[in-house]
Amino acid sequence: MEVRKAVIPAAGFGTRFLPATKAQPKEMLVVVDKPLIQYSVEEAVQAGLKKIGLIISRRKETIPDHFDETPELENFLEEKKKIELLEEVRRISHLADFCYIRQRQALGLGHAILMSEDFVGQEPFAVLLPDDIFDCPVPCIKQLIEVFREKKATVIVLQRVDEDGMNKYGIIKPKPISDRLFQVEELVEKPGPAKAFSDLAVIGRYVFTPEIFEMIRRTPPDKRGEIQITDAIQLLLEKQPVYGLLFEGRRYDAGDKFGFLQATVELALKRKEFRERFLRFLQEVFSQEEVNF
Repeated sequence: MEVRKAVIPAAGFGTRFLPATKAQPKEMLVVVDKPLIQYSVEEAVQAGLKKIGLIISRRKETIPDHFDETPELENFLEEKKKIELLEEVRRISHLADFCYIRQRQALGLGHAILMSEDFVGQEPFAVLLPDDIFDCPVPCIKQLIEVFREKKATVIVLQRVDEDGMNKYGIIKPKPISDRLFQVEELVEKPGPAKAFSDLAVIGRYVFTPEIFEMIRRTPPDKRGEIQITDAIQLLLEKQPVYGLLFEGRRYDAGDKFGFLQATVELALKRKEFRERFLRFLQEVFSQEEVNF
């Protein structure tokens, strides 16, 4: 069965970005000129996934507003002959067929994904975490889908991490299949360097078989009362194989302030309309810093 649907969890509080997220969703913070969540939506669409379930909470009304039609704005842009902006605004509202699903309590990523069960049904589906921006020659989620087509099993994206990363991410025990593909033998959440199986971390892209929903229901909450998706994947390993893929491309952890700054600078430098001006500005900043030091 083909992967046709994507799920994007966007119901968290975004506490790492307070006070900016006190009155706006973290997923609507702008990197260059697009909100974080639009990068994930566009990645899904580029991979052929046109049915997208967005998991939101009470304070996230601006997310559906962003992807909705805006007749007043469109009329204004049309009157002002701002045709390029008009086309972009219309493009955003027609990116995909959106379904908005309310997560009433913040009970972890596993619980957020479980909220999408009715939307997904009994078919494989993709999950994209909007904290992560992937800049890849082939969309990251499409790389996973290609492995799914061959293996007909859950596929998760991997990245090599340092010791600090072993305290931040789920780490797999890998069985190598090729340079980039591994069968997952075991998975543990944030083990730390002393207990980590490898340096291969699970990051924010997944393609799941529908059996993951049963595993999430069987997963007990952790000490914070949250259901971790890594624990559910560990249970899934008892029923069917799970694969991990080292993706090709660049990933930015935009859920972290430093990663957000990295994404802003590097993605801005890829934009031809102001690349040269921005580069000159950065060079001026660096030269001033050298004088100050």
